[in-house]
Order: sequence, then C-alpha cells, then structure tokens
Amino acid sequence: MNFKWLGPVALLAAIYIGDQIRINRPGHKYRLTVEVETPAGRKSASGVMAVHPDRSYSRGGHTRTVGDAVYVDLGGGKNLVALLAHIDNNLELDGMNYVALRAYIAASGKRVSFNDMNRQTGIVPVTGALIPVLATFADPANPGTARHVSPDDAEAALGKEYRLHAITAEAVPNGFWPLDFGGALGEPVTRGIQAKLPWLNGADNAAATALRAAGLPGVEAIDARETFTRK
Repeated sequence: MNFKWLGPVALLAAIYIGDQIRINRPGHKYRLTVEVETPAGRKSASGVMAVHPDRSYSRGGHTRTVGDAVYVDLGGGKNLVALLAHIDNNLELDGMNYVALRAYIAASGKRVSFNDMNRQTGIVPVTGALIPVLATFADPANPGTARHVSPDDAEAALGKEYRLHAITAEAVPNGFWPLDFGGALGEPVTRGIQAKLPWLNGADNAAATALRAAGLPGVEAIDARETFTRK
C-alpha cells in the first residue's frame, strides 16, 4: 500500500472540513424567552435559535434562523406560541434573523454590528415591532383552532387575567458547533414544537391552515411551515 498520499489527502480533508464549519457555523445564537401572567401565576418557556449568515463563496444565499417556535403551556388547556415570523403588512420570515441584534441595539442605544453579537451579554427586552407573531390553539391537535394573540391584549384570545408579561432575548455562546450537544460543548438549538403540535408531522398544508385560521395576512406568499420550525 502506498502511504505517501495519506498526508496530503488528510490535509485536504482537514481543510475541506474546516471550511465547511466556517461556512455553516452560526453567526450567533440567542435564547428567546416568553413569560405570561395567568390566574395561576407566571408561566414561561424559552428556545435557543441559531442565526446563520451566508458565508458561501457565491453569496447566493441569505441569512437564516434555525430553531422552533416557542410554546408556552399556560395550564388549564391553554397555550401561547411565539411564531418564527413578524407582520409587516403581510407575514414575513426574515425578521427573526435580527430579533436579538435589534433588541440589544434598542436596550443599549448604541450601534451593535452582526459580528459583535457573540460578545453581547445580559438579557434584553423584546418589545414593539420586534415581538414575533403570537398565536394560541384551543386544541393543539387541530390547526384549525388557531387564533392570533395581540401582545397588548392577550385577554381577548386567552381569557381574563391572562397577560403577556415579557419577551426577552439573550445571546448565548455558539459552543463547539457542530458538536454543540449540550453542557460544556454549548447549548444546542431547541427542538420540540412538533411534539406540541403533532399535525406539523403530517400534511404539508396544515401550517397554512393554522395561519389562515388565526386570520394572519399573506399566508400564500411564504412557506407556512417555517413559521413553526426551521432547519
């Protein structure tokens, strides 16, 4: 067996793998936390999102967010879901890429660049237009029971004494991506929305059915499933 090529081949493999990690590694991760006041006390849930800039050589892609919508179990059969979308006349998906960045800028009153996000610390409020679309499901197993929830009037959809307390963002370390399985390796992207909303595993149009049931605009212009989960 000729071993003289092993060194160059191993070097090329290491260069290729390193380059793929550079291209595909998240620019930053952030934890989105949703807190709701209920008659039984405050309920909360959070999820870690990863934001990936386009580092490909062609620059033909775009910045994207990987993660799941945040599902808050409010007890008593009630829930609140922070979708991976915003409304700008119609539903739009790109705003999730900049939620944490813009929240840090708003909190500090200073310029924070995309590349500075890994150096940010602390928890900052997500308010106003930065708040993702909120929804609730009378029956989480039925996408047709979705209803839009106003951040300023959660009682209208959820009932008396239900109020959005706060939504916050916190930059978290990228960890040793793609080996960020938890612990010292770094926090992985949070998954689990498909267990909460089982119809996401089924028909392709179920997500669109949910968005239409909630009366949200511009459903036809987007990939409706990406308002719930993105890979």
